Amino acid sequence: MPSPALSLRWPRWLLVYLLALGLVAGPAYTMYVHYDFSHSLDTRSYLRMARGEFEGVNITRRYRVLVPAAAAVVAWPLEQVYAHMWPQRAASEWPLRLGFYAVNSLLMAAVGLLLFRTCLLYGASPTAAALAVAAVLTSRWAVYMSGLPLVDSLYLLVFALAFYGARSNSEVAVAAALVLGFQAKESAVFLVPWLWVYGRTALRWPGQLGWLAAGGGAALAVRFWIDNRLGAPPAASLQNALAHFENLTYSIQRLFSVKGAGEIFSIFGFFSLLLLVGLRSQAARRQWLPLLGWRGGWLVLIVAVHMLLSGDLGRMGYLAAPVFVVAVAVILTQDPLFSWLSEPGLVAEQPGAHR
Repeated sequence: MPSPALSLRWPRWLLVYLLALGLVAGPAYTMYVHYDFSHSLDTRSYLRMARGEFEGVNITRRYRVLVPAAAAVVAWPLEQVYAHMWPQRAASEWPLRLGFYAVNSLLMAAVGLLLFRTCLLYGASPTAAALAVAAVLTSRWAVYMSGLPLVDSLYLLVFALAFYGARSNSEVAVAAALVLGFQAKESAVFLVPWLWVYGRTALRWPGQLGWLAAGGGAALAVRFWIDNRLGAPPAASLQNALAHFENLTYSIQRLFSVKGAGEIFSIFGFFSLLLLVGLRSQAARRQWLPLLGWRGGWLVLIVAVHMLLSGDLGRMGYLAAPVFVVAVAVILTQDPLFSWLSEPGLVAEQPGAHR
């Protein structure tokens, strides 16, 4: 039986999870209902993969099978309901889209819970941690990843697991990040060295290598199965990976343009201004930058590599959410400008105060 202390924690974490789910599920529902899929190759590819159709799917996306498979499992009972209530929709993509919406919203809520717990580990108050998580989960990219047939929610979960595991010394979190990384996206290869350095206190290198072999072996098995089914040469995957380096020039030019600056700002929107508050003086910087240290700095650099290689600055930049949320939470906790957040409620007014 679980200890009383452990059992008492579950309602608290469940509440945080449900609050995170509420933050993403509502706005994402509008995205799920009204999004125009005609111009989105990504979403159409993952819908096809969920139906078991890999022919014609871009090689960059066709091995990311976990989220599409989970969406297909969720969609099957939904199709039975649709067949009775909306017969005209049962044979359409609506049940499958709903499956993606459900799976991605649940994954994003798990990200929210991990981010909240990470903020507490860095010394943030619960109120500040909740506000910081809300800032991240109300980003346009959170709505995008939750409401559409995409796999970014799982990859963001991998980053959240890695950052949480390194700070909490959680062997389970680090192992999960290693196992799920290559299943989520191939670019997880850039996260592995970071885990070797900053996750070794939670899970030493022999253990990390074992879990990495398990995750990598599963990813290779999926690749072999799909390539064998399509008759695709294995070398095509390597050629496709190297082709991403051609995006560097485009990404750098875009990054230093007005449009690129706007795209970077839009990742977290006006909540990004809180970082400026935390950078306004040397005293303010000392309150949170040393806490993040090289661990946070190197993770942001890894995110920057993702941004430059993909050409999608905004969506890849959102992977920095674990570092951003801690920075915002600590600033809200430590900076004197926000001391009112930790003050008790206003003293009740005396009777007759409004006479």
